[in-house]
Amino acid sequence: MRVVALVPGSIDNQILFFATLDDLKRYYPHAQIDVVVEPKSKAAYRVSKSVHDVLTFDYKDRNSLADWGNFVGMIRDREYDVAIIVGQSWFVGFLMWLTGITTRIGYQGQGAVFLTDRIVPNLSQYVAKTYHDLLKALKIDTDCPGLSVNVPKIDIEWARGEQKRLGVSETGFILINGGGASLDTTYPEENWQQIIEACQQKQPDLPIVVIKEANNEPLVKSLLQSCDNIQVTSPEDIGKLTAIIAGASLMLSVENSYLQLGVAVETYTIALLNSTESLKLLPTSEKVLTMTSHTGKVADISPQIVLEKIWGG
Repeated sequence: MRVVALVPGSIDNQILFFATLDDLKRYYPHAQIDVVVEPKSKAAYRVSKSVHDVLTFDYKDRNSLADWGNFVGMIRDREYDVAIIVGQSWFVGFLMWLTGITTRIGYQGQGAVFLTDRIVPNLSQYVAKTYHDLLKALKIDTDCPGLSVNVPKIDIEWARGEQKRLGVSETGFILINGGGASLDTTYPEENWQQIIEACQQKQPDLPIVVIKEANNEPLVKSLLQSCDNIQVTSPEDIGKLTAIIAGASLMLSVENSYLQLGVAVETYTIALLNSTESLKLLPTSEKVLTMTSHTGKVADISPQIVLEKIWGG
């Protein structure tokens, strides 16, 4: 059986879909599963254990009719038996109908007329469960498994070397994932400074490592100037980042794509969320503690509340 899943969205959307892909592979071990994702999200599949091929298409771009035609031709040439459509675009449903794929699975809603199997989306539950419900059309009506990833050996070895470089391989460490995906999910430098200083006073032998990425370089630069004895790591790909997160004793994280990696590797994670709606992005787990802003801005969560969660959670 050849399956293609069309999964728009960012890296965190892809990781939340991993549970669906893994269960599909578990029930149909000989199936070839491909995905079509936006170019910016292809990197997520470095740590997927169930996908054969990753195709890219920018669903949100101003595509010409020729672009859409090429897309249909690419899908048709691969002779898929099943298409799983994660979004609710009537046009994507129409295009899948044009490909002639026999089984077309998606949600009841826009474009449903072009589907052979329609699932009513339960939007009040954990997002990974909503994705997993699509498998009911393939007679897989089981509980959604937890997120999991497969980190390449080369990335695990890199992370071991990185921990030695940072001097944290023997002690464990607190990892700070502070790169907010938007202004509403950005946590101020002065708040991080208070948290870091309090943690260093309470646990002086527990190192603190900050993840540096393109969108949080100013934050990291400021923390290096204001905080003593913090370390910085800047993994070059998602596999190495996942391996670093897996080695942490605790991750403090704002809402971004890397938050889902902490869930997948089961590192104790404290998540700072900007709304109760964001709670749907996380499972109910003793290893995931959340704090939600009542104003819609993560910046309004006080450092004292975060510290209480760290030491009392």
